[in-house]
Amino acid sequence: MKFEDILKSKEAEGKEKHVPIIEIGKGRGREGVDVVRVVVGRDVPHPNTVEHHIAWIELYGVRKDGQVIDLGRADFAPSYTNPNVRFQVPVEQFKSFCALAYCNVHGLWENCIEI
Repeated sequence: MKFEDILKSKEAEGKEKHVPIIEIGKGRGREGVDVVRVVVGRDVPHPNTVEHHIAWIELYGVRKDGQVIDLGRADFAPSYTNPNVRFQVPVEQFKSFCALAYCNVHGLWENCIEI
């Protein structure tokens, strides 16, 4: 088995929205820095109970030279926090971003965007 065999993408989306949505805000945030926001369940909220929740989100960036950078991870407490995180990132150094989100019931979901 390969790692990509356990990843789910937009094509596997079910009733609840699991795919991490990546948004880039150039020149926003404190002190005019670039912000990359990742949210799960933006349009249709994902359940947020102890039995069914998004446990964490990770963000990766692919630099223009192809190097993959782990930009960070956010863990969420079920029923207390929503899967919505912002990262301050020098966007101009990257050619794409990929996010992973883990649902404790439905597994690992991915999304990537080119910029």
